[in-house]
Amino acid sequence: MSTSERYNAPTIEAKWRAAWDEADLFRTHNDDPRPKYYVLEMFPYPSGRIHMGHVRNYTMGDVVARYRRAKGYNVLHPMGWDAFGMPAENAAMQNNIHPREWTYANIASMKKQLKSMGLSLDWSREFATCDVDYYHQQQRLFLAFLKEGLVARKTSKVNWDPVDQTVLANEQVIDGRGWRSGAQVEQRELSQWFFKITDYADDLLDAIDGLDRWPDKVRLMQRNWIGRSEGLRMRFEMKSTGPDGSNEIEVFTTRPDTIFGASFVAVAAGHPLAQAVAAARPDVAAFIEETQRMGTSAVAIESAEKKGIDTGLRVAHPFLEGEVMPVYVANFILMEYGTGAIFGCPAHDQRDLDFALKYDLPVITVVRPNDADDTFDVGVEAYTGDGVLINSHFLNGMTIPDAKDAIASRLEARMLGNQPQGERKVNYRLRDWGISRQRYWGCPIPVIHCEACGIVPVPEDQLPVTLPDDVTFDVPGNPLDRHPTFTKVTCPTCDGPARRETDTMDTFVDSSWYFARFTAPDATDMPIVPDVMESWLPVDQYIGGVEHAILHLLYSRFFMRAVAKAGYGDRPEPFAGLFTQGMVTHETYKDAAGNWVFPEEVVLDNGAAVHAKTGEPITVGAVESMSKSKKNVVDPDEIISSYGADTARWFMLSDTPPERDIEWTDGGVDSAHRFVQRVWRLIGDAIGRMEDPGTGDGLALRKATHASIRAIESDIEGLGFNRAVARLYEWANVLQKALADPATPGAAIRESVDAMIRCFAPMMPHLAEECWTAIGNEGFAAAASWPKVDESLLVEDAVTLPVQVNGKKRAEITVPKDAAKEDIERAVLALEDVQRFLDGPPRRIIVVPHRIVNVVA
Repeated sequence: MSTSERYNAPTIEAKWRAAWDEADLFRTHNDDPRPKYYVLEMFPYPSGRIHMGHVRNYTMGDVVARYRRAKGYNVLHPMGWDAFGMPAENAAMQNNIHPREWTYANIASMKKQLKSMGLSLDWSREFATCDVDYYHQQQRLFLAFLKEGLVARKTSKVNWDPVDQTVLANEQVIDGRGWRSGAQVEQRELSQWFFKITDYADDLLDAIDGLDRWPDKVRLMQRNWIGRSEGLRMRFEMKSTGPDGSNEIEVFTTRPDTIFGASFVAVAAGHPLAQAVAAARPDVAAFIEETQRMGTSAVAIESAEKKGIDTGLRVAHPFLEGEVMPVYVANFILMEYGTGAIFGCPAHDQRDLDFALKYDLPVITVVRPNDADDTFDVGVEAYTGDGVLINSHFLNGMTIPDAKDAIASRLEARMLGNQPQGERKVNYRLRDWGISRQRYWGCPIPVIHCEACGIVPVPEDQLPVTLPDDVTFDVPGNPLDRHPTFTKVTCPTCDGPARRETDTMDTFVDSSWYFARFTAPDATDMPIVPDVMESWLPVDQYIGGVEHAILHLLYSRFFMRAVAKAGYGDRPEPFAGLFTQGMVTHETYKDAAGNWVFPEEVVLDNGAAVHAKTGEPITVGAVESMSKSKKNVVDPDEIISSYGADTARWFMLSDTPPERDIEWTDGGVDSAHRFVQRVWRLIGDAIGRMEDPGTGDGLALRKATHASIRAIESDIEGLGFNRAVARLYEWANVLQKALADPATPGAAIRESVDAMIRCFAPMMPHLAEECWTAIGNEGFAAAASWPKVDESLLVEDAVTLPVQVNGKKRAEITVPKDAAKEDIERAVLALEDVQRFLDGPPRRIIVVPHRIVNVVA
């Protein structure tokens, strides 16, 4: 190996990937006696191309997997494909291609790309969620959940996309339009299938405290989504009978203490009272229609202007004789939360305040901060903090908790009609999980509808219910509904004519148990092999985007509880450790016409950005997350074919903490590539020195080597990949300096080089293999153990102390650990940076052993 020989990454990397494959190096065996470690990145949707976000995500997981193998673990690091979903149907319609053909072609393309990254994946466990074998087992789980009472069919109001002709989740409605089609969303009543996740609301909430290796922000998001709130159901007497025959309105509130600040009652657009009023009032009907076109997600509701319409109805205040309040239909009330009705206290809820100011309703302050007096009044910002009750009759002077209890007690003791006027309740924001989707490319729901027998589960011996191949996408809607034979079946119970369910499952179902299937993916007689799953789960380290922090993670947590109830093992929490990586960003570019331009089309001409072909000026825009729509993407294939996978991997791990966004720059890639080449030359130079006897003891190099091993070990275990990268840069500098010193013995050089290769092998695995062979080692670097630290070499013989003059740091000094006080004082006074601030002998010198020296002038 010559130091002048350039490292040819593309050729060398292909050689080592082929060698790993031939040796089947990364296959995991369930009966391996070593301790188990399960590392998993969220599996990708097969869109056809991987992007730099994939490169970052899977590189991080691969570093963890390779490190844990080196530490002696039996590592499970599988890969699969989240393959069902609407994009495949859209592609079928646009390109006249079957969704299956489109999906599997994309899987083949992306698998080739992922393999080029040198990921240490067990490909023998690969599956796609659209594989019949996978969704067959998912249908078994559905039927097991149905048997255990965890599945329900009920009618509910849904967001309906009239173009895609499918139900949309709240989060898929943006400004009242479908996220894919852009069509105006309609509200419809549909009979749908639900998983009863609400049965586990308290369990899911309480268990969050035990997820101590999850980011705090994700745990908070889960708590808020479950949304447990203790409050009071209150019944307001109507002053006249409503058009639906009602004479009261029931509200749920978490702030009954603010009742004396109430100035209106509001109901959701879907509330029965609102619907009844709308039947006679065209203006109310028009308002409801407008509200139902609005996005229904929490974000959409919070950001929308708060609007309402007066129904003309009035309710009596429960404590103020003769006081009445108007009843509005309002666009910020959710029918799904509480009772679909609230009382508004503008002074202490910002949404209520915005609403009251718009419609000129009273704003009565009834809670003051603890450090304010009773003249406290709110302006345009509601006061929602702790405090003392004011302007509240018998509640005055009480704390908020005491006032809540007092109101609850009084209303519980009062009757309205034949029921108490108040009742303490625990409420949840969480709703049951609607899994029905009106589309073809999904897991068929295995039930049959019989007029005589009702809903009948598909018998075990008739599974799987497979998707028919002969479908067309020439008209909108679910092709299964119009298939000539799919829907026509015989009832398994009465042998009469029946209809097969045509709804397929939400793709979140597919991804809510795949991690458990990976533990025994070839099992044919059951979805999950309990003892195998229990031996592997929970996943020790799960890595993926924060965009899945709520639904995917929450549904997966529910699924494991449902799986346990169905008798498939007991492992309620699926992920012990969770890491959410940052995005990969890049500058954006536009041409003179305002069109987005790809980065490879932009060059610099005398410092100005111009189009590479036309020479026209290019406007450089903001740095944003890589996006196909804005063309600020970099093709991983081009980087890997030009620089090699190790360069891409190294750059993704460098500089930026992994939880933060990283900006992709040409300079950063060049720097990573230069380091790959530098390490190659460094190892080459070291080989020529490994047999030198040297005249020194090599202690400095050995100390640096073992300190680096320990630090990198700690960094990787803490997912501080950028810190581990920095240590390797420092280590390379130390090694280079040692090589330049002829006194350094070859044994110390060999020890350092051998350890360095093992330490960067998880990050630059191809380079590690080539270097490993070059220094004469047998086998694979990927199979080598992590270097052991000699603890005796980590003991410091010297200590560096900051030196202050009159309390301000002016210098540092390194002294022997056991140096006498007098020796430290003499050394400090000899420092030039100290002498500059002294005018004669100091008054005194304070030495705090092993910590600091302070000179008092």
